[in-house]
Amino acid sequence: MSATAVVRNARDLLDEAGLHGAFLVRNLDTGAEIGFDTEIPCPAASLVKVPLAVAVLERIARGELDPATPVDVLPGRITTPGPTGLSRFRHPARIAVDDLLYLSTSVSDSVAADALFDLVPPAEVAAELRRLRIDGIAVRHRVGDLTDTPAERLGPDDVHLAHSLAIDAGTPGQGHPVAQLDVTRANTGSARAFVDLLHAIWRPTAIHESTAARVRALMGDNLHRQRLAPDLTSDASRWSSKTGTLLHLRHEVGVVDHADGQSYAIAALTASGVPAVAQPGSEATMAHVARILHDHLRTGILPWWS
Repeated sequence: MSATAVVRNARDLLDEAGLHGAFLVRNLDTGAEIGFDTEIPCPAASLVKVPLAVAVLERIARGELDPATPVDVLPGRITTPGPTGLSRFRHPARIAVDDLLYLSTSVSDSVAADALFDLVPPAEVAAELRRLRIDGIAVRHRVGDLTDTPAERLGPDDVHLAHSLAIDAGTPGQGHPVAQLDVTRANTGSARAFVDLLHAIWRPTAIHESTAARVRALMGDNLHRQRLAPDLTSDASRWSSKTGTLLHLRHEVGVVDHADGQSYAIAALTASGVPAVAQPGSEATMAHVARILHDHLRTGILPWWS
């Protein structure tokens, strides 16, 4: 089946699940790739924690920051469902920079991420990306801003209203009354930009090898494995990734390393048209589409279950 037919099939599957978005799969050694809507900027949500980790670790590699430095962190005191780690702590904690990196990246702890942003502010993370010649990712604000959306101001029985606003209030130019969903104000990145970042981490040239190795390990220890992992993990492959979730947005970017030495970077950036918090079927479709694109690039054929 041709790449055009594979992409058409992928789009149809997303549409049936009430999803739209951008996907890109790239062979990290040959550069061959397949995807669609790869240049469209999307609100990044927690995906921004990957460039944050790179920026912090680059400072550590240059000797500008000691990974053992203790940081006093106030509790997040968040009671809404979803956030993890320090976000749910009730008492202050003292944590080393290196351990904050684990919490921020592997556990997706937003309080830990903002403690790192205190050390390397968003503008400096953006400058680090420019220095490394990684284009297409905008880092504009701290992660804590993601917890200040209409969903946090509504009771549990009304969260669907926040999702309806997220779905229906966008403009054709990707503006939005919710700042975190407005591509001119939010942290953003395209599928291509995140695959470029993964490429730079898995096949480092400008990034310090120690930085790249640590980020690969942190993404390999990602605890959130409900989206693409079920279709990309096996005894003969390792899936290392970072998820991002914000209202109706469901993202995941990562790399599948196969036992035969081949590695494929994958970016799946999606938005749901269904105003519901729990959508396991949508996440299963994301994995299905990612696997179809991956398998076509790796073998040239569709899996039997497509």
